[in-house]
Amino acid sequence: MNLIGLENEIFVSSEDETLKLGEMLAERLDAGDVVALVGDLGTGKTALTRYIARALGVTEAVTSPTFTIVQEHRSGRIPLYHFDVYRVYDPDELYEIGFDEYLFGDGICIIEWADLIEDLLPEGTLVIRIERGEGETERKYHISIKGE
Repeated sequence: MNLIGLENEIFVSSEDETLKLGEMLAERLDAGDVVALVGDLGTGKTALTRYIARALGVTEAVTSPTFTIVQEHRSGRIPLYHFDVYRVYDPDELYEIGFDEYLFGDGICIIEWADLIEDLLPEGTLVIRIERGEGETERKYHISIKGE
């Protein structure tokens, strides 16, 4: 993962700026990278994932996999594995679907509600905490790397 030029805090005030952030992140992501998205309901975790996916060339619809836990998108330049762990109550549920194979596999993993499984995330995970701004489309993104 190449984070050169990426600031620790990014403020966006529109959907277009969020799209640009998704594109900027997608340019830096490689196979094997894990992105942990943390934020309240409605802060835009799925929207950011959708923009990253679009920039990776994913052609399928990207929606929150709340009830399926993971959606695989293989139409882009790198496979994208989109997780929503909001309804995971036992880590064994993740291991039953091959969570380790996804994390250490050939694609990029983006995990919504990642704070719920923080202990399971590998060192080097890109952690993006999303906060609402004052306006409806304003967001503040706090970006860090787990273990640094």
